[in-house]
Amino acid sequence: MARIKKKGESGQAKNFITRTQAVRKLQVSLPDFRKLCIWKGIYPREPRNKKKASKTSNAATTFYYTKDIQYLLHEPLLKKFREQKALEKKISKALGRGDAHDAQRLERNASRPEKTGKTKYTLDHVIRERYPTFIDALRDLDDCLSMLFLFANLPSTPTVPAKMIARCERLCLEFQHYLIVSNSLRKSFLSIKGIYYQATIQGQDILWLVPYRFNQRVTGDVDFRIMGTFVEFYQTLLGFVNFRLYTSIGLVYPPKFDKNRDDQGAELGAFSLEANGVGIIEQPKQITNGPSKPDPKLQAEIDKLMLQLNEPEKEPAAEQTVANDEEEEQPTDTIDKFEPVAPGGDILPQPSYSATDPSTLFSNFTFFLSRETPRQPIEFILRAFGCKRIGWDAVLGDGAYTHNELDPSITHQIVDRPPIQVDAESEKEVEDNQTAQRLKPGSRVPGRIYVQPQWIWDSVNDEELKRPDLYAPGAQLPPHLSPFVKKVRGQYDPSAPLNEQEREGEELEADIQEPKLLTEMEVDATAEGMDVAGSEDESGASDEEADNFAGFSDAEEEEEEEDEATAAAKQRQRELEAELSGVALKENDVDPRAKAKADARKKAAKKAKEEEEELERAKMMMSRKKRKILEKMVYSNKKKDAEAETLRAKRRKIEKSGKAAPRA
Repeated sequence: MARIKKKGESGQAKNFITRTQAVRKLQVSLPDFRKLCIWKGIYPREPRNKKKASKTSNAATTFYYTKDIQYLLHEPLLKKFREQKALEKKISKALGRGDAHDAQRLERNASRPEKTGKTKYTLDHVIRERYPTFIDALRDLDDCLSMLFLFANLPSTPTVPAKMIARCERLCLEFQHYLIVSNSLRKSFLSIKGIYYQATIQGQDILWLVPYRFNQRVTGDVDFRIMGTFVEFYQTLLGFVNFRLYTSIGLVYPPKFDKNRDDQGAELGAFSLEANGVGIIEQPKQITNGPSKPDPKLQAEIDKLMLQLNEPEKEPAAEQTVANDEEEEQPTDTIDKFEPVAPGGDILPQPSYSATDPSTLFSNFTFFLSRETPRQPIEFILRAFGCKRIGWDAVLGDGAYTHNELDPSITHQIVDRPPIQVDAESEKEVEDNQTAQRLKPGSRVPGRIYVQPQWIWDSVNDEELKRPDLYAPGAQLPPHLSPFVKKVRGQYDPSAPLNEQEREGEELEADIQEPKLLTEMEVDATAEGMDVAGSEDESGASDEEADNFAGFSDAEEEEEEEDEATAAAKQRQRELEAELSGVALKENDVDPRAKAKADARKKAAKKAKEEEEELERAKMMMSRKKRKILEKMVYSNKKKDAEAETLRAKRRKIEKSGKAAPRA
């Protein structure tokens, strides 16, 4: 006899458990249960049939897998939470008795991360469980960095303690130092949300967002307790990652931290990196303003080598031929390109290399940051791409190469304000109260390049130094395009020229607004001197159709064929009437541009009709399922093409208006 199944002991009722049942089973509070689920990576699940999974009829019930909750029963953190719960009860009892001294003693033993920034428990074992390999941790680093950089820029509140913010900022600066030393930063983008950065670490692309340093308003509609739970986990994760990254390149972790310099706003300059067993890594030395003479012995050797290199080399003809043969056999430096075998095939990403090493892009320059520029992101991105000498105004904080704006060693100055026009008569020296330097309004240092901050980002993304004159102060900047957008065939590419993206005849079709052909009324009045009724209405209708042209359809093609047949019949009628009356028929002057537009329109219509017929024939040979999939693909492709065509039309209009605008 088969065993009788009882209700609620098999199927979905056994596989799922409600949140209330889970909290009761684990014997913890609801906030502690949320923490456990976030740290262990356990999320609510949606059963197929809520009525079978739950013994109640409440549709808003949250379900979890029973195996996940069973797994939490053996979590060591449960013991810490229960001890904390017992301690809270003792504190409340002591306060009820009026024993403030005992309550204060117990309060010191309680875990108050929202007040102290420290906890009595660690999440090390959770990190090791969730990320068995280091690559797994790197893959999950995007959200971690975005959250920690966000909290590093928040003001301290009762829900976000200052110690938590300080630890987030310190971990982020340690990670930035690794990126600077290892030259792992690849791209960056200025967006409305903040600054996006992308780094490549051990073959993994990591993308995170850093908010701008504005005064943040902490509102009450954001639950910072939940976000703080994530921050606790991410702080432990980034600490593990930083330790592994530092040790992989031979550095001691954590790096030495100077609190006094950090209080003065040094930030990256508050850390000093040490190599394993070697000592502190040499920092760039402060170069004095006075001229420095080279070593005479070293200069003599350099002059000797230069003379040897400049001497003409004489080789026998036989040796030259052998050398030429060897050069022919040697492989060239050109890179093979992946070309599609058949037309219309997939375009593979082409291998490319930069003539300059990105890690030394700014290594030969000395920068000075004006006080209105964002110092923190500019300093980070310049140091990540090789710059060792960066100065700024003293009001921006400590850690600068120089605070003197008139330093002759400065090659580039970053400014973010329009040039000031000052009359020569009223030009006077103005003393700056904050820097105590003698400056002239609107003055420029000769031989120095002045650029706006976007020049740095565009140079980094293109891996080459952009033209400084395009980014001069007060100049209209070129478009700042996202380097993370992948190019797709057929879609609009803002970085490519417009004529390379337009489909055949697209520009001619867009220009069909006011046809320059003579109307039928003008032709008839010239040939016969007769009034043709309704010709004016027909010409007006044709103009409106040309203005509102937005594609081709079967009905429009039939109308065009009918119009062509009618026009041919009228032309034949006029020829017969002219022959009977003996009056010579004047030929219409055809505009070549209008004729080209009409030909392009007919050609595009014919091509579209052929493609549609070919598609219909292909559909007839498909099953219903494949036909539906094909129709969805065609629909989505047409939608993307329409969006790309709209963007090209906007760009065409902007370019034409720019060409037509008077030059200053």
